[in-house]
Order: sequence, then structure tokens, then C-alpha cells
Amino acid sequence: MEPTEPINLREVLRDSSQFSGDQVAVLEDAACGGQIAELRVELNSLRSDVDVGGEASETELARLGVGYYVLGKHRDAHQYLERIEGNAVATFYRAIVLVALEEFDEAAEEFAESERLGYDTVECKLRRAGAIRRAGRIDDAEQLLRATAAEGATRAEYSYQMGCILSDQGDTYGAIEYFERAVDMDAHHSRALFALAGENALRGNDDEAIRLYEQSLSKPLQYMGALINLGLLYEDAENYRAAEFCFRRVLENDPMHEMARLYLKDIEATGDMYYDEDSAREETRLQQLLSRPVTDFELSVRSRNCLEHLGIVTLGDLTSITEAQLLAGKNFGETSLKEIRELLTSHGLTVGQNLHAETRRELDFAIKDLSPEEREMVERPVSELNLSVRSRKCMARLGITQIAELVSRSADELLGSKNFGVTSLNEIRAKLGEIDLKLRND
Repeated sequence: MEPTEPINLREVLRDSSQFSGDQVAVLEDAACGGQIAELRVELNSLRSDVDVGGEASETELARLGVGYYVLGKHRDAHQYLERIEGNAVATFYRAIVLVALEEFDEAAEEFAESERLGYDTVECKLRRAGAIRRAGRIDDAEQLLRATAAEGATRAEYSYQMGCILSDQGDTYGAIEYFERAVDMDAHHSRALFALAGENALRGNDDEAIRLYEQSLSKPLQYMGALINLGLLYEDAENYRAAEFCFRRVLENDPMHEMARLYLKDIEATGDMYYDEDSAREETRLQQLLSRPVTDFELSVRSRNCLEHLGIVTLGDLTSITEAQLLAGKNFGETSLKEIRELLTSHGLTVGQNLHAETRRELDFAIKDLSPEEREMVERPVSELNLSVRSRKCMARLGITQIAELVSRSADELLGSKNFGVTSLNEIRAKLGEIDLKLRND
């Protein structure tokens, strides 16, 4: 199918001709075609002009009202539609907005007025029956609905309203049959899809409920209730990112929506629950690898004996020890170290990698408790200490880049590093003393 040309929304909204149902369809098509953001911008621009100017034509008011209705901003829509008199289209959509605002009796009167002004007679009666039912007068609603059966039964709206009446009367299966009939007639009848989704959710058919809610939201109008319910189903299915999207979409339209704010807060509080299957599989693979004994791999007798003497049993042990500590082992020389490096590299590991990671986590935790001035001091690079070449090389060999990492080490740990002697230790102690810091345990 050929892609449709984008609608010139500025031209549509600024058109001075009589507002009609055809123009409502144009605004809905724009929203369906991915121009919701543009529609919002153009509506806000027109609103600014109307509010600042003080005077506005009924055509401008109607476009603003119906435009905000399409976006689901019902209070904004009502603000402009209530200022229009004698326009059948504006009156009909004012009635729809009043239903959304739960002003059912007033909505029923407006549907009757819209019919009197010449709007679609059958549609007005069907919608009026719905408003009367929502006001609690089910018998009156049913009587009005059945009076339209001759002409209305061929419309999806009739089946939807009849399903609602049966549901209120406790005939759940009869209601579902009518909701399904409505969807068969109109695959995008949002309210019928919403009702069907709710029935499936009540029966634990979550996958079908999600499908129906998604279908109900595939085209405007996007009902806030559908977004909330869909978000909750996504959350139950541990699809937290999709749930977050739903709640944020509600808040875009109504920043004060308490339920959406509460549910979004819950999602954000459980951010660590986002589950990435690929990451989980990789983590499992890594843990299995680290737990493998070094005896599973081909190593020289000298290296095996040295590792056994050092109490190193698994690959994980090798990632939790420094090269300096290995070289300090009896009969463990550069040849054995090279052999160990090659073994670990072939599996994507390095000597001491987990030791550094754990040190970094401990440092991050400790730094949080420091004052801003102390934090600024220890987060400075170790190069600012102006150490000698020998000491700088020892820092690089130990992977120490920040002063915080240096002061987390003890003197014994530093002396265990290759070529790190008492002279280098005294130099570092003196440099740290100049800024009122010490090595651990000093």
C-alpha cells in the first residue's frame, strides 16, 4: 500500500470554513498517521493565539475542542466546546467529552440536542442510551436502545451498547457475544475492544487481554483506562519497559493522573528487576567458567604446582589475585605467568580482573560517605602526586589510577608488587602526607 501524504495540520486547523465531521476524520487520520506530536504543537499554537486574542470564531473553538478530544485531553476539549452554540458537530463531541468527564446526565441532554441540530439521528440515540446507562438508568437505556434496533443493529456501536447493558444486568456471556460482534463490524472500535480485554483479564487470559488492549490502542482515540490496564498486564508479565511506556503516555496527557504516577513510581523503584535474557545467559556462562578447576586445563607441571602451593583452585581464583602475588609464589616465574595469561585470555579473562572490580565497588561505597571536599580530593588522578618513574610504573602495574584507589591499599599490598620497594613506599607515604592522607592501616 502506498504511504499517505502527511496532512497539513496548520492548514486544517486554520481553515476558516464551517467545521464538519469530515474535518474531525482528518484530525483522527493525522493522529493515526503518526502526526500526534505535530498535532499537539499546532493545537497549542492555535490555543495561544485564541487565548491571547480574546476573540475566537466558533470554527476555531470547534477545531481546538475536537483536536484536544482526539489527543485525549478532555478537560481542555470541554473548555472550548462549551463555548459553542448551535453547531451539531461541536455539540455531539461536547457530549462525548462529557461522558469521558463522567457528567452523564448532561451528556445525555447534549446528545439529544445534537440530534435536534441535525447530527446523525441513530448515532445520537445510541450514544445517548450509553450516557443514560452510565447514569444508572439501565432500563431506560435498554428501552431507548431497542427502539433503534431497526436501523441501529447494523452498527458496531449498537452491539457495543447492548453488550454493556447485558454486562450490567449480569449476563456476562451475552455481553461478550455482543462485544465480539461489535469488533467484527469495526476492528478498531476501541470501547468494545477495551471491554473484551477486561473480560479476558478477569478470566486470567492475560495474553489475549494484552492483544486486545494493544488493538484498542492501535488507533486514536487512546483511552487512558486501556493504557493503565495494559501497563499493569505488562508489569505482571515482567515487561517493565513496556509498562513504563504506557504509564508515561498517560502522564503526557494528564500529568496529575494519580494512578499512573503511582504505578510509574513502582516501576522505577524496581528498575533492577528489568530482565535481560541475553545478559542473564552470559552471567550464567561466566559463573560456570569461573568455577572450573584449573586442573581442567593444560598447564605445565611447574605452573600446576605453583598454583596448588598458592591455594588457587579455580579460574575464578586467578581473577581474584594480582600478578605480583603470583610472582611472589615459590618457583613462580615469568614463564608460568605468561602461561596463565594465555590461558585466561583464551577465555576472555585477565589476572586480577575481579579483584579490581570488587575494590572499585568498595571504593564507590566508601566515597559516598565523604564530604564534597574530601571526595574531590580522593577522586583526583594519582598522577597529581608527581611520583617518580619507578613508583608511577608500579601504580600502572597495579591498575591504580585514582588517589582513592591508592589509599585503599595497605603497605604490605604495595610491597608485594614487583619492583615496589621500601624507597617507593616511603615516597608515596610522604606524598600522601602532604595532602593529609594515609595508606590503609598506616
